[in-house]
Amino acid sequence: MSQYFRVGDQILWNPSSGVAGLFMRSAEALAPETGLPTGLGPMESDECEIDPATFAVFVSALVERYERSNHPILHSLMDGFIATALVLVERSGAELSPPDTNDTTWKDVQVSEHSEWPLDRQLHEIDRWAALSARHARAMPWPGPQSTP
Repeated sequence: MSQYFRVGDQILWNPSSGVAGLFMRSAEALAPETGLPTGLGPMESDECEIDPATFAVFVSALVERYERSNHPILHSLMDGFIATALVLVERSGAELSPPDTNDTTWKDVQVSEHSEWPLDRQLHEIDRWAALSARHARAMPWPGPQSTP
Protein backbone atom coordinates (compact mmCIF):
# COMPACT_ATOMS: atom_id res chain seq x y z
CA MET A 1 0.00 0.00 0.00
CA SER A 2 1.23 3.50 -0.75
CA GLN A 3 0.35 7.12 -0.23
CA TYR A 4 0.58 10.20 -2.39
CA PHE A 5 2.13 13.59 -1.73
CA ARG A 6 0.71 16.06 -4.22
CA VAL A 7 0.23 19.65 -5.23
CA GLY A 8 -3.19 19.85 -6.85
CA ASP A 9 -3.29 17.15 -9.52
CA GLN A 10 0.49 16.77 -9.64
CA ILE A 11 1.87 13.78 -7.75
CA LEU A 12 5.27 14.58 -6.22
CA TRP A 13 5.97 11.31 -4.44
CA ASN A 14 4.33 7.93 -3.93
CA PRO A 15 6.07 6.19 -1.00
CA SER A 16 4.92 3.19 0.98
CA SER A 17 2.53 3.93 3.84
CA GLY A 18 5.22 3.31 6.46
CA VAL A 19 7.69 5.70 4.85
CA ALA A 20 4.98 8.32 4.30
CA GLY A 21 3.93 8.11 7.95
CA LEU A 22 7.51 8.46 9.17
CA PHE A 23 8.04 11.48 6.90
CA MET A 24 4.86 13.15 8.21
CA ARG A 25 5.78 12.47 11.85
CA SER A 26 9.32 13.74 11.25
CA ALA A 27 7.94 16.99 9.83
CA GLU A 28 5.81 17.47 12.94
CA ALA A 29 8.78 16.68 15.19
CA LEU A 30 10.97 19.23 13.38
CA ALA A 31 8.34 21.99 13.15
CA PRO A 32 9.12 23.39 16.64
CA GLU A 33 12.73 23.94 15.50
CA THR A 34 11.43 26.53 13.04
CA GLY A 35 8.28 27.82 14.72
CA LEU A 36 6.60 27.55 11.31
CA PRO A 37 3.82 25.44 9.82
CA THR A 38 5.09 22.54 7.74
CA GLY A 39 2.94 23.10 4.68
CA LEU A 40 1.94 19.43 4.72
CA GLY A 41 -1.78 18.83 4.91
CA PRO A 42 -3.27 15.85 6.72
CA MET A 43 -3.02 12.41 5.16
CA GLU A 44 -6.59 11.74 4.03
CA SER A 45 -7.61 8.84 1.80
CA ASP A 46 -3.90 8.07 1.31
CA GLU A 47 -3.17 11.57 0.00
CA CYS A 48 -1.34 14.55 1.47
CA GLU A 49 -1.79 17.94 -0.18
CA ILE A 50 1.34 20.09 0.05
CA ASP A 51 1.19 23.88 0.08
CA PRO A 52 4.39 24.44 -1.92
CA ALA A 53 5.07 28.00 -0.74
CA THR A 54 4.57 27.18 2.96
CA PHE A 55 6.53 23.93 2.65
CA ALA A 56 9.44 25.72 0.92
CA VAL A 57 9.59 28.31 3.73
CA PHE A 58 9.56 25.50 6.31
CA VAL A 59 12.33 23.58 4.54
CA SER A 60 14.37 26.77 4.10
CA ALA A 61 14.12 27.40 7.84
CA LEU A 62 15.23 23.82 8.59
CA VAL A 63 18.25 24.16 6.30
CA GLU A 64 19.13 27.46 7.96
CA ARG A 65 18.74 25.88 11.43
CA TYR A 66 20.97 23.00 10.33
CA GLU A 67 23.62 25.32 8.92
CA ARG A 68 23.82 27.34 12.14
CA SER A 69 24.94 24.36 14.12
CA ASN A 70 27.98 22.17 13.97
CA HIS A 71 26.47 19.52 16.23
CA PRO A 72 26.93 16.14 14.51
CA ILE A 73 23.95 14.46 16.19
CA LEU A 74 21.59 17.30 15.27
CA HIS A 75 22.86 17.04 11.71
CA SER A 76 22.40 13.29 11.65
CA LEU A 77 18.82 13.59 12.91
CA MET A 78 17.92 16.20 10.29
CA ASP A 79 19.84 14.97 7.20
CA GLY A 80 17.36 12.47 5.79
CA PHE A 81 14.29 14.60 6.29
CA ILE A 82 15.86 17.68 4.73
CA ALA A 83 17.20 15.78 1.71
CA THR A 84 13.77 14.22 1.07
CA ALA A 85 12.04 17.57 1.57
CA LEU A 86 14.42 19.27 -0.89
CA VAL A 87 13.30 16.81 -3.56
CA LEU A 88 9.65 17.64 -2.87
CA VAL A 89 10.36 21.38 -3.01
CA GLU A 90 12.08 20.93 -6.37
CA ARG A 91 9.34 18.73 -7.78
CA SER A 92 6.67 21.21 -6.67
CA GLY A 93 8.38 24.01 -8.58
CA ALA A 94 8.85 26.07 -5.42
CA GLU A 95 12.14 27.61 -4.38
CA LEU A 96 13.90 27.84 -1.05
CA SER A 97 14.03 31.21 0.64
CA PRO A 98 17.46 32.80 0.77
CA PRO A 99 19.10 32.58 4.20
CA ASP A 100 19.05 35.57 6.52
CA THR A 101 22.67 36.61 6.13
CA ASN A 102 22.30 39.31 8.80
CA ASP A 103 21.65 36.75 11.53
CA THR A 104 24.93 35.09 12.47
CA THR A 105 23.61 33.38 15.60
CA TRP A 106 24.95 29.88 16.06
CA LYS A 107 22.91 27.31 17.98
CA ASP A 108 23.95 23.98 19.49
CA VAL A 109 27.59 24.58 18.75
CA GLN A 110 29.87 21.75 19.73
CA VAL A 111 33.43 22.88 20.24
CA SER A 112 36.34 20.49 20.13
CA GLU A 113 39.65 20.21 18.35
CA HIS A 114 37.76 18.39 15.56
CA SER A 115 34.97 20.97 15.12
CA GLU A 116 34.23 22.34 11.69
CA TRP A 117 33.71 26.08 11.45
CA PRO A 118 31.28 28.07 9.32
CA LEU A 119 33.57 29.10 6.48
CA ASP A 120 34.91 25.59 5.99
CA ARG A 121 31.40 24.11 5.97
CA GLN A 122 29.75 26.73 3.78
CA LEU A 123 32.14 25.94 0.94
CA HIS A 124 30.94 22.37 0.60
CA GLU A 125 27.38 22.37 2.01
CA ILE A 126 25.63 23.37 -1.24
CA ASP A 127 27.30 20.51 -3.13
CA ARG A 128 26.60 18.11 -0.28
CA TRP A 129 22.87 18.99 -0.21
CA ALA A 130 22.66 18.68 -4.01
CA ALA A 131 24.30 15.25 -3.96
CA LEU A 132 22.22 13.98 -1.03
CA SER A 133 18.92 15.20 -2.47
CA ALA A 134 19.82 13.73 -5.90
CA ARG A 135 20.45 10.36 -4.24
CA HIS A 136 17.10 10.62 -2.46
CA ALA A 137 15.32 11.67 -5.67
CA ARG A 138 16.44 8.47 -7.38
CA ALA A 139 14.83 6.45 -4.58
CA MET A 140 11.56 8.45 -4.42
CA PRO A 141 8.93 7.01 -6.78
CA TRP A 142 6.86 9.47 -8.78
CA PRO A 143 5.31 9.51 -12.22
CA GLY A 144 7.32 12.58 -13.29
CA PRO A 145 6.02 16.01 -14.17
CA GLN A 146 2.45 15.86 -15.33
CA SER A 147 0.36 18.36 -17.17
CA THR A 148 -3.23 18.83 -16.16
CA PRO A 149 -5.69 18.67 -19.08
